[in-house]
Amino acid sequence: MEHASGPSTPEGASPRDRGAGVAGVRAAAGGVTARAVAPDGAGIAFDVRGTGDPLVLLPGQANSRHWWSTVRADLVGYRTVAVDTAGTGCSDDVVDRDWSTRRLARDVVAVLDAAGIDRAHLYGTSMGGRVAQWVAADHPDRVGALVLACTTAGGPDAIPPAPEVLRRLADPADNAAELRRLMVGPETTGPLTVLGDDTMSPAARAGHRRASARHDAGDAIATITAPTLVLHGADDEFTPPGNGRRLAARIPGAELLVLPGARHACFLDGRATAAVLTFLARHPLR
Repeated sequence: MEHASGPSTPEGASPRDRGAGVAGVRAAAGGVTARAVAPDGAGIAFDVRGTGDPLVLLPGQANSRHWWSTVRADLVGYRTVAVDTAGTGCSDDVVDRDWSTRRLARDVVAVLDAAGIDRAHLYGTSMGGRVAQWVAADHPDRVGALVLACTTAGGPDAIPPAPEVLRRLADPADNAAELRRLMVGPETTGPLTVLGDDTMSPAARAGHRRASARHDAGDAIATITAPTLVLHGADDEFTPPGNGRRLAARIPGAELLVLPGARHACFLDGRATAAVLTFLARHPLR
């Protein structure tokens, strides 16, 4: 993969001012893809679209930023920054072998630095919501408002999927149909952007599974100071809605919206987008 030279930066500028960590850019469908440099040296790809307050979009496990393709244009009034989580899309696998949500949160901070963004709103979904929890807890000065959708704080209080759901996901004969059912329901047909990135390496796939399974931010989320909206689908069998309720109960001042009829990919629902836009409008960065 070839990359053009990164943007020049003035000598003596701070990392945030000069966009530190930009490894380069390359042409991509719908815009330009930039690459930040994570603390371990891994290249993390992202792209920026639109104008307004920055809004970082973090996708689910084993998915690239294309997870957001069908709803990104609806986030009107925001400069959206969509990130390829390490191991997906145009990003490298982690270099330090630390596949953890807390380590992936440091990649998000590297993206903010590379894009020259001091503070941004965060919208994290599924595993991206787990990552967003750590960004908000560990780097509160970089976060405006926080939206967590279809996710969990993890740890011993997490509510897992039913054993039958896990069995069907583990069965190659059932996996594709079950994943679609869990995401949007069996009645939805046509292409979906939330069914995984088939370019991932086996090591990255295993790393994503490990990061999600070992996530435990139950204590850390109690320290989050960002205004927070928790979204969940009432019919989410992959991350049952009790997880969203517990998450909202532990984050000080968090608001909870459970969407009737929505499944795991509740962020695709127009009601979710409307709620997010209303919430963010109440919490401008300035």
